[in-house]
Amino acid sequence: MRSSSYSVLPERGLRAVVVLAVTAALATAGPAAHATPETDAGPVLAAKPYMGWSSWSMQSSKYPGLNPDGDYSYLTEANVLKQADALAKKLKPYGYEYVNIDAGWWRDQAWKPGFDEYGRQKADPDRFPRGMKAVADDIHAKGLKAGIYLPVGLEKEAYNDGKTPIWNAEGCTTADIVYDDLRTTNGWDSAYKIDFSDPCAQKYIDSQAQLFADWGYDFLKLDGVGPGSFKSGDQYNNVADVAAWQKAIAATGRPIHLELSWSLDIGHAEDWKKYSNGWRIDTDVECYCNTLVTWENSVDDRWDDTPAWTRHAGPGGWNDLDTLNVGNGEMDGLTKAERQSYATLWAIAKSPLYTGDDLTRLDSYGLSLLTNREVIAINQGDTPPAKPVTPSDPQQVWAAKNPNGTYTVALFNLADSPASVSANWATLGFTGKASVRDLWSKENLGTYTNKITQALPAHGSRLFTVTPRGTALTSTAYEAEASANTLSGNASLADCSACSDGRKVGNLYLGGKLTVNNVVADKAGTYQIKVAYISGDSRSADVSANGGGATRHKFPSTGDWGTVNSVYVPVTLKAGANTITFDSGSGYAPDIDRIDVPKSSS
Repeated sequence: MRSSSYSVLPERGLRAVVVLAVTAALATAGPAAHATPETDAGPVLAAKPYMGWSSWSMQSSKYPGLNPDGDYSYLTEANVLKQADALAKKLKPYGYEYVNIDAGWWRDQAWKPGFDEYGRQKADPDRFPRGMKAVADDIHAKGLKAGIYLPVGLEKEAYNDGKTPIWNAEGCTTADIVYDDLRTTNGWDSAYKIDFSDPCAQKYIDSQAQLFADWGYDFLKLDGVGPGSFKSGDQYNNVADVAAWQKAIAATGRPIHLELSWSLDIGHAEDWKKYSNGWRIDTDVECYCNTLVTWENSVDDRWDDTPAWTRHAGPGGWNDLDTLNVGNGEMDGLTKAERQSYATLWAIAKSPLYTGDDLTRLDSYGLSLLTNREVIAINQGDTPPAKPVTPSDPQQVWAAKNPNGTYTVALFNLADSPASVSANWATLGFTGKASVRDLWSKENLGTYTNKITQALPAHGSRLFTVTPRGTALTSTAYEAEASANTLSGNASLADCSACSDGRKVGNLYLGGKLTVNNVVADKAGTYQIKVAYISGDSRSADVSANGGGATRHKFPSTGDWGTVNSVYVPVTLKAGANTITFDSGSGYAPDIDRIDVPKSSS
């Protein structure tokens, strides 16, 4: 288990980012349950994923020369402004605008914190000798936006035996705003949990928000938020804190984007959507080693962890996959193929695009990844987030249907050796011909019939726009609970309000099997079978036809046990009647709602 970016001189940190976009005029949460505040100056905050730079990746790395004066020593006013200048010159024309200062701005090189007379974090005079307002002013002068950071809760060092007064709250002290038993909270237990049953508590959050507004900050990352940050239970439930921050920011009258971090509990997705505009869905992407990241620790985690969250993203609130470190080559710690795959997933998942690279020394390849306008348009335009259309196997296809009728299609080879990956048009819902454009190479590849297959290097990818020229695919549905099917072992029927006919087959574990009988194919061939399923976590199943050899596929989590998703599985059928079996083997398989078998093979 990893700690977070804020822990006291951690050997390994866990940086959490939370984008909470809130303004003076907070709109009531709409159908998507996002807080979408309006401003007089223009469009709502978080109408699209934010873009920018964050200090944490370089602060936390042991790459030679980055932190010469000890851990986290990189974080200084001079370094932040150097990156802001580079951002303005190199990346601002492409939409990058936030310069986000992460953990440590109020701590000295020994990580000792400083506070003002009201228990609010105060800039360390060595790191930020002119104070935080001057830094924000300089960032704004470059046409950029300034971001700042806080851990959730009342930091222990600010408590001061309960004697510290709260700003603009006569009679209130720090003793009034926390629980009498001084229970701790956040991902590091570095703060006392705030008791919002006392009105003084909201006043404290108001005072912090007003301070940031007075300094001119446009973004706040609230870190260590639970449920999440590897903590659960009432002590670590910070939903009330997030709600208080939303209220406090609104009261300042300044538009401030509030981002929540880290590994937020998906069971509280509706709360994050209601009170914030961004939430880190995973652990830190940084490796806390001699590079910024590595593939295994933990870039590759995102392919498994993102699908469950996809349906929660949209204007007003986005799934934050963490920092995009693809611009520095050797310092990133990745191959060129890995850097492209990293950038591809972030773009199609519509994660915020903020890099932690040294912008003063971007290499040409990294600059090309960060400034590809066609890829940025996928992330910033009205295209929906992509999701897997195949199982979470080493070779994957992700896709999204765009409002103009085209498809965004990404091919990934997550294996450690080269492999071919095919995108079958059947998994997109049509058959026949389609024209294909490669977004990274910015070239039209021509017309492909029924599918496109590409040879990819280890951890490699391709990103396409696919324009259908064929016809819509027709399929036959087979309900899992149909009486003609065969259940074996623990498998059993269950009610399911989200399922197509109100029922499903569950308890597929330790040898439990579902066999769908009498699946009719007009001719022999490989068919892309659409499997609708429910799984609160990622689970695998052995899929076979007609008692033949099985292929084990991993089905990505649907986020909970009340949501149905689907992926396509290739199955070889004979002409006439067939059986298709889902076998849990020695583990646990997802619950099956139904399968749809296309009229034609791929």
